[in-house]
Amino acid sequence: MPRLFLVLEFVMLYLALPLAYRFSPVRLPALPFLWTVSGCALWRLLRDPRFDRTRLWNAGRLPASLPAILVTFAVVALLLWMGVRWFAPGFEWNFIRRHPAFWAVVMVAYPVLSVYPQGVLYRAYFFERFATLFPGQWATILASAAAFAFLHIVFRNPIAPALTLIGGILFAFRYAETSSLATSSFEHALYGCWLFTVGLGVYFYHGTFATIGSLMRQPKCEGQPVGLALTRLRDIPR
Repeated sequence: MPRLFLVLEFVMLYLALPLAYRFSPVRLPALPFLWTVSGCALWRLLRDPRFDRTRLWNAGRLPASLPAILVTFAVVALLLWMGVRWFAPGFEWNFIRRHPAFWAVVMVAYPVLSVYPQGVLYRAYFFERFATLFPGQWATILASAAAFAFLHIVFRNPIAPALTLIGGILFAFRYAETSSLATSSFEHALYGCWLFTVGLGVYFYHGTFATIGSLMRQPKCEGQPVGLALTRLRDIPR
C-alpha cells in the first residue's frame, strides 16, 4: 500500500476519530464506539494472510514475563497510592468503599470490555499496520503510546492522557517483547483495575464506569445513581 494512504489512515484512526469524539456535541457511550472501531481493526487483521493470528492471544508467553510485570506493578502501584493519599486524599479507596458491588463488576468487566479491544487497536493492529511508518521498534512503541494517550482526551481532563502515556509505553513494549496480546492486556488490566480501586477512576468515568453503569441500569448508592455519585467525587476538596 502506498505510504501516503497509510499516513492518511493513521491520521484518521488515531487523531481525527478521538478529536471528533471529544468535540462531538452529542455525548456518545465510549465503549460501543471503541468496540466498533476495534472490531473493524480485528476484521482487517483476520483477513490479512500475513498476520500471525497467535499474536491476538498467545497466553503461553505470560508466565515468563510475569515476574517483571508484577515487580514493576508493585512499584508503580505504591507510587500511585502515595500520590492519591498525598494530593487527593478524598479520592482514596472511594469507589470500593462507596460502591463495592459496582466495583466488583468493573473489576471483572473492564479487562474484557475495555482492555482487550484497546489492545487490538493500539497494539496488535498498530504494530501490524503502521510499523513501517517509523524508523525502528522503539519509535513504534512510542508512537503507539502517544496514540493511546491521545485517545484519552475524550475524558476531558489532563490526568487521563498523562497516565496513559506512561502506561502505553509499558503495554506497547510488552506486546513488542512477547508478541502476546494476552500478556500486554493482562498488564494493562492490572494498572487499570488499580487506578479504579485506589481512587483515580473518576478521571476515566465516561468510559468503563458510564457504560457498565448504564448496563446495570444505574444502580443507586446512598440515594444517588452510581454515575452521578462518581461524577460528584470530582468536587471533593483535595
